[in-house]
Amino acid sequence: MTPEPALLRLAAQRLIGPPAETPADAVRWLTAVQGQDLPGALLSVALRAGCTRAAVTDALDAGEVVRSWPMRGTLHLTAAEDLPWMLELLSSRVLAGAAGRRATVGLTDSDVVRAREVAAAALAGGRRMGRAELVAALAGGGVPTEGQRGYHLLWWLAQTGLTCLGPTRDGDQQFVLLDEWVPSPRRLEREQALGELARRFFSSHGPATVKDLVRWAGVLVRDVKAGLALAAPELERLVVDGTEHWMDPTTPERLAAARDEAAAVHLLPGFDELVLGYADRSCTVPAEFADRIVPCGNGVFRATVVSGGRAVAVWRAGRGKARPIELEPFGELPADLLAAVHERYAALP
Repeated sequence: MTPEPALLRLAAQRLIGPPAETPADAVRWLTAVQGQDLPGALLSVALRAGCTRAAVTDALDAGEVVRSWPMRGTLHLTAAEDLPWMLELLSSRVLAGAAGRRATVGLTDSDVVRAREVAAAALAGGRRMGRAELVAALAGGGVPTEGQRGYHLLWWLAQTGLTCLGPTRDGDQQFVLLDEWVPSPRRLEREQALGELARRFFSSHGPATVKDLVRWAGVLVRDVKAGLALAAPELERLVVDGTEHWMDPTTPERLAAARDEAAAVHLLPGFDELVLGYADRSCTVPAEFADRIVPCGNGVFRATVVSGGRAVAVWRAGRGKARPIELEPFGELPADLLAAVHERYAALP
């Protein structure tokens, strides 16, 4: 695959060119930001909004951005108003497997009904609880929480739309009632929601394929095609190596205006959408180095150094007071590229 699609994705994802005006705008543009590693998610948003990670935390505390399990049973950041319609559209397939998981961890249907009653009462009236507090409240209400039961119940309460993760306290995100924390949700009919999902994914991640959206959102091919039928008039079709891709029509213009930025070095956190957000990552991640980013295919995405749209190394912050960058390059890196890496590291928000 030529490097152009990788550069176009940099532009589409707002990693080059004018940044989003606010953290909420950056999250809203991407539709969802992978969020199981919260510090990494904060950095992903900050890089796209031209702000500090503290400013992204402020957006969580203000209720402009929320964190929950909107798709694939995985934590993501979303704009607050988007979470309800995304849960309604995308939760059914995940919840279909929840009964089997409950049996595995030793929970009954009556346990989860009771958990919902206890959590709703514990959080009503704008109350907020950290994970340990809410698990303790469930246990106090007669719900079994030992082992994996507590985590499963917290996931289930959020997945079914009762709760979400909102403000932070002492670095710990607090659970709140979704209906109270998001007073003005968007409500979309299923067909409209599929069209919205397709338009926004291909605009913010394109050039991307139907398979990319299937993998990203955990939906069926027929659902993506139904959404694409509605969204296609607002998108541009692009054929890359014989495969149909879709993107926002303005993305090439954005890239053309920021070619120097596109060719430069970018330090991305683990789980960043530029690497994770596709079924086919080969234009950004050389296939021979994929296991360096996701060792042993364990699902844990390491932080990457991207140069000219291609991943050239993985990195992490070192130990000690200075926390110098620790690099694992995929090959020998030129001196000027290494200098650019250190300069970018020093400037991370």
